[in-house]
Amino acid sequence: MKAAVVEQFGKPLAIREVPVPEPGYGQVLIKIIASGVCHTDLHVRDGDWYVKPNLPIIPGHEGAGVVVKVGEGVSTLKVGDRVGSAWLHDSCGHCHYCRAGWETVCGHQAQTGFASNGCFAEYSIAEAEYIGVIPDGLSYSQAAPVLCAGVTTYKALKETEVKPGQWVAILGACGGLGHVGVQYAKAMGMKVCAVDFGEERGNYAMNTLGCRSYVDVKGRSSEEIVAAVKKACDGEGSHGSVVLAPALPAFRQGLDMLRPVGTCVGIALPPGEFSVDLFSMILHRKTMRGSIVGTRQDLNEALEIAGDGLVHCTVEERKLEDINTVLEDMHAGKIKGRVVLRIANE
Repeated sequence: MKAAVVEQFGKPLAIREVPVPEPGYGQVLIKIIASGVCHTDLHVRDGDWYVKPNLPIIPGHEGAGVVVKVGEGVSTLKVGDRVGSAWLHDSCGHCHYCRAGWETVCGHQAQTGFASNGCFAEYSIAEAEYIGVIPDGLSYSQAAPVLCAGVTTYKALKETEVKPGQWVAILGACGGLGHVGVQYAKAMGMKVCAVDFGEERGNYAMNTLGCRSYVDVKGRSSEEIVAAVKKACDGEGSHGSVVLAPALPAFRQGLDMLRPVGTCVGIALPPGEFSVDLFSMILHRKTMRGSIVGTRQDLNEALEIAGDGLVHCTVEERKLEDINTVLEDMHAGKIKGRVVLRIANE
């Protein structure tokens, strides 16, 4: 099969012919139809996280396709099922986190395209118990971004504890994750204040995504950004915030723009640390927490919501051979929405 492989950190991916893998016990072989490209794939290529994958590795964890072979012990799936392979490849299933439905923080988990070969290939192996089922009404190209961008923002929105009719501020609202997160927030009944850079993104946020308000960070200090969000959200601030912008100041802003009893959820992973106004956080009972992708239940809920037509990803389809250009465009911030690699015809 054809695959895009990281052979050396910091170097372009190599397009190689490699053997089609065989599914083992509890596994399925998926023919990949479409595979989304995530910013994490850039980190896999560059090996710039403190934990690094073993090379060579096939990246990609937004693989939408069809089951073509079923391993021994699999009873929940059959050949022909439409499925998606996400970041969480598997977990131990036995620790107290797994038993409590928090397999995303299991200390023995493995990640698709990081600990195991991923979906930048014509075929990929997945653990049958850890994949998502793609609704019939959802195309493979639309399903692919839901497998990471969708479930990640959907879970983060849950973690804000914002109720229908309340305000959520999304920092980085017009990017690959943000534009999907805005739509999930609306589907969940939240009022969205989009925070991003520039007039063009403001038009996109208001006229295409249908946000209630937009705060342009261009040329503004952190204090001015926070004040603008508070003004937009009834003059009090947002009930919750989700930080998707990979910049340290955004984390402090996300916490400061909350009204009392609000929750800020961080997803972006910029290196470094940020300061906290402890008096404001403690006296106003604010909460700051992190969120990483979503559980198996979150994944299938996110797919169902998209299948109901409530989420539509802005997608640009490219070929597998274009992966290096896509990653460079991503690094330069040139991508609007999500790039999906078209691996095979539907």
